[in-house]
Amino acid sequence: SLGVPMLKIDPQIIRGIEACACKEELHQYLQNAIELEHATIPPYLTAMYSLMPSKNDEVAALIRSIVIEEMLHMTISANILIAIGGKPRINHEKFVPQYPGPLPMGIGQGLIVPIKAFSRELVKDVFMKIEEPEDPIPISDGRVATTRDFATIGEFYAAIQLKIHELGNQIFVVGPERQVLSWFDSNLLFPIVNVESANHAIDIIVIEGEGTHTDPFETPGVPAHYYRFGEIYYGKTLIQTQTGYAYGGVPVPFDEHGVYPMVDNPTPSMYPPGSYVAMLSKTFTSGYSSLLNALHQSFNGSPQMIDTAIGLMYQLRLQAQTLLSTPIEPGGTQTAGPVFQYIPGE
Repeated sequence: SLGVPMLKIDPQIIRGIEACACKEELHQYLQNAIELEHATIPPYLTAMYSLMPSKNDEVAALIRSIVIEEMLHMTISANILIAIGGKPRINHEKFVPQYPGPLPMGIGQGLIVPIKAFSRELVKDVFMKIEEPEDPIPISDGRVATTRDFATIGEFYAAIQLKIHELGNQIFVVGPERQVLSWFDSNLLFPIVNVESANHAIDIIVIEGEGTHTDPFETPGVPAHYYRFGEIYYGKTLIQTQTGYAYGGVPVPFDEHGVYPMVDNPTPSMYPPGSYVAMLSKTFTSGYSSLLNALHQSFNGSPQMIDTAIGLMYQLRLQAQTLLSTPIEPGGTQTAGPVFQYIPGE
């Protein structure tokens, strides 16, 4: 797999950030960051939803921990945009990527992100590609580091940090009262009020996703996303050894019989019109649209709406579990799956 290009980002995007002359020109790139952090959530959630209750609990817990951090990263990006006078746009059809399809901003040229049930291949071929650091630390039984000459997600965020530093503290015009600051640890989600707090917040996004250049752990005992997915794929936790790091700790067991046989890349047209399964699918998509509406309100002047959004997320999980345990055709083997689309007016 070493011949496969890592996640590329169009270098023009980096040049665009570098060319920003004022905070307003930076708004679009922070909106892109929100869209990017959100884009990973539906595929990760679907993989988690597809694990049958009380089976594969360790795998489910690892994926869930990554999803929660992606939500944190989306919130941080939104708070920075709010702080510099921007308005996050969450509840519109183009906010949600087409699945299967590419990530926002042409990241990972050629990488197509599907909505599929969990498999170790999905983790290795898609999820680990999404989270790949600029310089993967060589892990025994893992991948070897490769060199490259194109921009990455880490460099996208580094360019935003440099531009924020260059534009200075005067770009911060909206106070913490309009920012979403609940539900997460205050060491990770804090008011964005100046260059220092904004750049510290971006560091959190990058380290949680990629680790650092020398350490695959974001905090002691908690690997960055790329290496957490590695634990799932290799079936063992990441440990430090005398010579470096290895997937050599306690087993992360996976029972392939504990996964719902969900159809790949579900669409509404797969479900017979007027059927029970079509109704379940529509209910899920409506709930997801309501969630995006609540997030949009949270980030546009009503931060207390985040409580509603979190409630809708829990509801969505229950709706997904019903969907994934329901065959598409009565008596059939393949089960239904969630359709992530924004439907205006829900």
